[in-house]
Amino acid sequence: MMEDTSNVRQECKERVFTVELNSKSDVRNLSVQNGVRRTVIEGTIGVLQHAGFVEDTVLELVGTRGVLRVDLAREDLAKLPTKLAGNEARWSDSS
Repeated sequence: MMEDTSNVRQECKERVFTVELNSKSDVRNLSVQNGVRRTVIEGTIGVLQHAGFVEDTVLELVGTRGVLRVDLAREDLAKLPTKLAGNEARWSDSS
């Protein structure tokens, strides 16, 4: 489970994410270079089994090969422009 990031989120508005993969073979690309500002993490969580919010504070995508969690509260998603937030109704509750 993700650590409590509420203080971090309030202070700097940055988002935290975690990726749990069942196997390192599910990582397709990992590019970290000194002196380069861009880092790429690419892989697969497999076939999507569930997408929802955990306690309204973490967006969780569960696949057959792993889980992706993003520090994105349901209320933050609702604040996005309607064009983007219109998909909110597709998310389910995990809590």
